[in-house]
Parts: sequence; C-alpha cells; structure tokens
Amino acid sequence: MTKFRLDPSYRRYDRIVIAGSPLRLFRLSTIGARVAEAMERGQPLPQGHGKLTDRLLDAGAVHPIPDPGSGTLTIADVTVVVPAFNALPGALGNIERVIVVDDGSEPPLAANQRRRMIRMDANRGPAAARNAGLALVDTALVAFVDTDVEAADDWLEPLLGYFDDPRVALVAPRVSSVAGASHVAMYESAKSPLDLGDQPARVAAGTRVSYVPAAALVVRTEALRAIGGFDETLRVGEDVDAVWRLIDAGHRCRYDPAVVVHHRPRSTLRDWIRQRVHYGRSAAALDRRHPRAVAPLRISGWSAVVWALLFLRRPGAALVVAAGTVAALRRKLHDLPASESMRLAGVGHLYAGRQVAGAVTRVWWPLAAVLAAFVPRSRLPLAVAVLGPPAMDWIKDRGPDDLVRYVALRVADDVAYGTGLWIGAVDEGRMGALAPKFTNWPGRTAG
Repeated sequence: MTKFRLDPSYRRYDRIVIAGSPLRLFRLSTIGARVAEAMERGQPLPQGHGKLTDRLLDAGAVHPIPDPGSGTLTIADVTVVVPAFNALPGALGNIERVIVVDDGSEPPLAANQRRRMIRMDANRGPAAARNAGLALVDTALVAFVDTDVEAADDWLEPLLGYFDDPRVALVAPRVSSVAGASHVAMYESAKSPLDLGDQPARVAAGTRVSYVPAAALVVRTEALRAIGGFDETLRVGEDVDAVWRLIDAGHRCRYDPAVVVHHRPRSTLRDWIRQRVHYGRSAAALDRRHPRAVAPLRISGWSAVVWALLFLRRPGAALVVAAGTVAALRRKLHDLPASESMRLAGVGHLYAGRQVAGAVTRVWWPLAAVLAAFVPRSRLPLAVAVLGPPAMDWIKDRGPDDLVRYVALRVADDVAYGTGLWIGAVDEGRMGALAPKFTNWPGRTAG
C-alpha cells in the first residue's frame, strides 16, 4: 500500500486543500476529496488516485513513506564514491562496493584492500573526482559521501525504497553536525548549512528545501550520467547545480531527515569563515546557470510594501496595507473561512519579515551598513533585523552555547557568506544572486 505523510503546511477545508512549498491551493473533485481523506487517515487510497497524488507530491504538499525492505533495489545495487583530498573516508556503513578517488593528495593516500582506489594526478576539485568515480560505477545507484562524513551501518537501506518511483533520481539524508566542545562545533550543531531540518521535503529551487549537499546523497546512476554528471568548472556549488539539472530534466529529488549521517565541521574559526565565503561565491555562478533560482528573497509585493512602511516607521499605513491584503485574499478565497484568509495573510507577512531580515543580514549587509552610517533613524530597525532572528532562534532551540556568542557567530556566518556572494557577483558580472524576486499568490490546481 502506498503511504503518504502530510506536509506541516497541509490544511483541508472539505474539497479545498492548501499546502506545499510554496503554498498552493487545490480544488478537489469528489474522488479527490476521498483520496485526501484516505491519506489523512492512513487508509488505502481509492482507485484513480495517481493524478492527484502526483500533483500533491510535486507541490510538496505530501511526502511518500517507503515501506522498509520492500523496495526492488538493495544494497548490492549501490556503489559508494568518495572524493578524497588529503584525508581518508570515515565510516561508510555496510557497503561492499566503495570507490575512493584520491584527488591529487600529497602524499598520495594509502591504499585500502577493502576499497577500490583510483588517483588523479592533480587536484581538480570534488566535481571532477566524483565524475571519475561515476565513470567506474556499474550499479543502478551511486552514493556520494564526503570524507568528513560518518554514516551508520544501515543508513542506505531506508532510502532505497524511494527509487521504486521511476521519477525519483536522487534522495538525500539529513546531514547533522558532529557534536563538539569548540564554539564553532556548538554553533554548527544548531545552524549548519548542511542540515536542512527535521521535515521531509521535495527538493526544488524556491522551496523550503531548495538544495541538498553532496556530503551524502544517493543518485540513480543513469540519470546522473544523462545530465553529464557534475559540472567540473565549479569548485563549490557543483552539488546544487547537479540537483537542479536533474529536476530540470524531469526527475524528482527527495529529502528524508529520518536518515541521519554526521558531518565534522571545520576545526578552526579561520577555516570555518573561509568555507562560508566559498559558499557565497558559488551563488553568482549558479545564477548564471539557473537564472533567478538563487534569489536571496522571494516575497509578495504587498508584503514588501508592509515591511517597507514599518521600516520607515509608518505602522498605521502598514496596518492599512496588511488589512487590504486580507480583504483581497478573502475575495480570492471566498469559499474558505474568513479566519483562514486572515491566517494566511498574517503568516505570510510574518514569514516575509523574517526573510527580509535574513536578506538584510546575509546578502545586503554592505548596503545596510552604509544606510546605518548616514541615516541614524535606520539604525534601530536594522539592529532588530540583524540581531532579532538569531536571538529568537537561540531562545526557541535552547542553543548549546551562550546567547551572545551564538549571535556573534551567526552574524559572522552571514557576513562571510555575503562577502563571498558580492565577490562572486563581481567576478561573474551578474547581480541576480543579489536581487529579490517578487511573487504573488500561487495558481490554483484542480484534482
């Protein structure tokens, strides 16, 4: 029996479902309403459910639950490829087929009789190393695992059932940071860019989980070869690019946080900051290949006006605009309870505010610094935007470090990433990774 888990965004009102990332509205037929009710109760789905469930899956409104051990593919159908530079791989689980690609390490990495070793004469980066290993794979699936990742013996088995869906080309586990005593390690355990959260998701640009890192992931071998593997001209961001090209080719990519592998963070503050700058530099190159997919902010034009008015200290005008959006949404969603229109508009504005604050701190901080220097009345709202979200996150998650140090590292994280982003934008001659993208209420879907 095919089972599905409802996304946290899922809400149904008789024959209307609002769910997904970004939010979509589904108007259901009589059969569609029965399918939705069966999914909600975990019951067998009625005949003819495929069209609706496909739409819900592709919108991120529901997520598949593979039946453990019942998939057609097994561990014997997986080869693990490890790109290695000056380090040997950690624990990889109970995998017999392992290819370690020595990416020009000096001295060369020691051979291991249990693992196939190949060596590249010069360091060409993780994309080239993964492609070199991919060329030798003769199994249906290939798993890529970085040397700074450790995996339990049984990490792969729960992911294999996803591939019973022929459209699924990639599945990624949750990458959790290894606990440590250093302040960087404690920060990473709460705010690692590799850890994409505890909720399952479809992976697509502009959604809640817009990418997955190649620190650990499983891919359909032929699908990856069909798109040309990883882009070897990218030293950073090659994994995001590959995921998006798979999606552009019509494949599904999934994120399953129920499976967890562990990643060792950078050991020094200097190396950690350098890593974040590299991450930021990749954005402009990705924007060239996937225009507007890396926009730092996706926001409704009305929400932008509301928050601009609040920034200008015009709360009355902001309240009028916000009330107008509720009224407009109420007319558009006239068959929903008025309370739901108010909830959607209110949550939308609050979420937009959080996104604006993140963009100010992470991407537009050079502009914000200039504004604060020359416009004194902007300093308070900018300080709230910079310090408020990390403080709220620390309070909500009971951060492992003290509040002041956590906020300082969060600001350093954002500034380092933003520095790399601006450097990359200048190098590439593209500003797409710096510009917001304005959106409206999503289209409606029948089912």
